[in-house]
Amino acid sequence: MSADAVAVSAAPRRRPWLGFALATVALWGVWGALSPLSAAHGFPDTLVYCVWALTMLPPALYILWRGGWQLERSPRAVTYGLIIGLLGAGGQMLLFHTLTVGPAYFVFPVISLSPVVTIALSYLLLRERTGWQGTLGIVLALVALPLLDLSFGRGAAGLGWFLQSLLIMLAWGLQAYFMKLANDSVRAESIFAYMTLGALLLAPVALAMTDWSQPINMGLDGPWMTAGIQILNAIGALTLVHAFRHGKAMVVAPLSNAGAPLITAVLSLLFASVVPGPLKAIGLVLALVASLLLVLEPERAPPRPPLP
Repeated sequence: MSADAVAVSAAPRRRPWLGFALATVALWGVWGALSPLSAAHGFPDTLVYCVWALTMLPPALYILWRGGWQLERSPRAVTYGLIIGLLGAGGQMLLFHTLTVGPAYFVFPVISLSPVVTIALSYLLLRERTGWQGTLGIVLALVALPLLDLSFGRGAAGLGWFLQSLLIMLAWGLQAYFMKLANDSVRAESIFAYMTLGALLLAPVALAMTDWSQPINMGLDGPWMTAGIQILNAIGALTLVHAFRHGKAMVVAPLSNAGAPLITAVLSLLFASVVPGPLKAIGLVLALVASLLLVLEPERAPPRPPLP
């Protein structure tokens, strides 16, 4: 082996996925801290969905422009993109109804386990593997996620909300898996464009679910403030597509799902003077350790073909 080859093999590998994943964590963390403001100012969640779907358009148009307006129209590109978009948007729509029949303090911990689905499918079908450091980070993230969303209180009991929560968990776990799968054969620009289309297709359903008999704030702190908040979510979805394009789904999914609530909790502590309970405090520590382990996981070089 030549000296140049040794130098190349010894050099650290670039990890472009990490920058995109951390951008998603930051954007979704801030979005999570600000998103309750819409309902607090009299703008219903169903209309928040409609505004969010519209905010997907600017980043979709921007990335298509950057890519020379090359939108893939193959059946595979359209199918993958719509599956990803409809799974994410459909899960969000079902969440609106689930929160009306079930306790949020149980619903969100169930939903937060969606990376379990992504990790299992990536391990079994995509043959993804990671070292001991990444494995420990994944385990800690999965333990931390329910704790970050868990709180106690009185709420409705029953089986319906639990089954709906499982469906949302399944939908969002599958969405992340298909996002990784699609990136192997479809351009990121096309994936995100069809994701946007899927979100817009369900907007009429959200409008139909809206209770128009209640007063709705249509001022600057209604739809316009909501748009400013939801654009963070939309851009975060775009960076997530790129993170899955360059990184392992079984690492990107738990990192983004554990890191974003961590940022949200820190911002709540700083600006809202919210003191977490003991379980959430444990969840924050576990999420921090898990995020560090996943970020510092050594990048493994792909296996080399045998020499002739």
